Amino acid sequence: MRKMILQCGVLALSLLAANVMAAVSAEEAAKLGTTLTPVGAQMAGNADGSIPAWTGGIPKNAGAVDSKGFLADPFANEKPLFVITAATVDKYKDKLSDGQVAMFKRYPETYKIPVYTTHRTVNLPDDIYESIKRSALNVKSINDGNGLENFTGNRYYAFPIPKTGVEVLWNHITRYHGGNLRRIITQATPQTNGSYTPIRFEEEVAVPQLIPDMDPAKGANVLTFFKQSVTAPARLAGNVLLVHETLDQVKEPRLAWIYNAGQRRVRRAPQVAYDGPGTASDGLRTSDNFDMFSGAPDRYDWKLVGKKEMYIPYNAYKLDSPSLKYDDIIKAGHINQDLTRYELHRVWEVVGTVKPSERHIYAKRHMYIDEDSWQVALVDHYDGRGQLWRVAEGHAQFYYNHQTPAYTVETLYDIIAGRYIALGMKNEEKSSFVFGFNAKAADYTPSALRASGVR
Repeated sequence: MRKMILQCGVLALSLLAANVMAAVSAEEAAKLGTTLTPVGAQMAGNADGSIPAWTGGIPKNAGAVDSKGFLADPFANEKPLFVITAATVDKYKDKLSDGQVAMFKRYPETYKIPVYTTHRTVNLPDDIYESIKRSALNVKSINDGNGLENFTGNRYYAFPIPKTGVEVLWNHITRYHGGNLRRIITQATPQTNGSYTPIRFEEEVAVPQLIPDMDPAKGANVLTFFKQSVTAPARLAGNVLLVHETLDQVKEPRLAWIYNAGQRRVRRAPQVAYDGPGTASDGLRTSDNFDMFSGAPDRYDWKLVGKKEMYIPYNAYKLDSPSLKYDDIIKAGHINQDLTRYELHRVWEVVGTVKPSERHIYAKRHMYIDEDSWQVALVDHYDGRGQLWRVAEGHAQFYYNHQTPAYTVETLYDIIAGRYIALGMKNEEKSSFVFGFNAKAADYTPSALRASGVR
């Protein structure tokens, strides 16, 4: 009997070890801010200097800020080092994703990648760096990597020194958004000829630790509260979505509600997850395509391939200019690539494959995540036949005045249908992002939704 109890105890411990991945050692964590940047990127540049060393990012006063909060381009005088076209793409294939190469084949006359000098612009506030060190020493993944343990206080960047693919993905999911964020953005789903109807959203993202009257028990398993109101076109205006983004969605699935202005009713919305359709997306994106990837990672096995150097969208200040109209950006087939900027950066390469016991319209997701911001930069999506289907690019900029990286425009190209979705444009809006607004717990309850919906 004693032998049996001992064997059972050993088995239980081995199962626990398999289910709980330990935080890194103090010696490894000490690399943050020395050989690694405070967020876990390689501090050194690459061998030929085309990727420079990280020297602290750009300062908060790197450029002027206009009356609407739009940022001046600190690199406005730079010209492309070279432009990749369909005629030259083979020369650069080793630094492009399969999806980018496919875009050249799909649109050989118009798609291009202008490559500029690399600038490692990202830096974060000191208190966020402190949170990252705390995460490195304390956070553990549970439930086969689908939940987090000891992720307390200011919860950012769960695994700055990742060991697995899902840990890399968690860094994207738990990255810093500048605190409570409010924004007005436009989405477009052009037809093949480029015609489109703008969809306008007013959105809020709030974090429990920055809501003074939040009940700690209610916010314990919530990463963010998200509210999205549709304000145009008229046929959709007044519809409001509320999401409580839970940390461990295996333990407690994402909570979502929709207020339908036509019915004047609030309903639970379990479809706002995984491959449920994205808001007003004309079927061109899933719910978890939002923010390049969002929600629970549990339907996939995530393989960490390693790091590589790639040309990714970066420092997209030109694309965010308030002097542009949406018609300047939205074109047939893809956005106006003359307004884009790509740079050579190191990325984490992660491949997600749907588990045999699960289902998703994307059987495989091949992801590339920027090492300096932990933002997903590129994703190639494959269907159940193994065919490349959709290609995502996250055109990012660094809001230097608030020390916050964010997306300027997220694009998702359906290379089979010849259509795409562009999300996040704000060039014609009355203001840029508003960081640090005062949030109240009562604003993120189902009962508050009806008051938010206005026809």
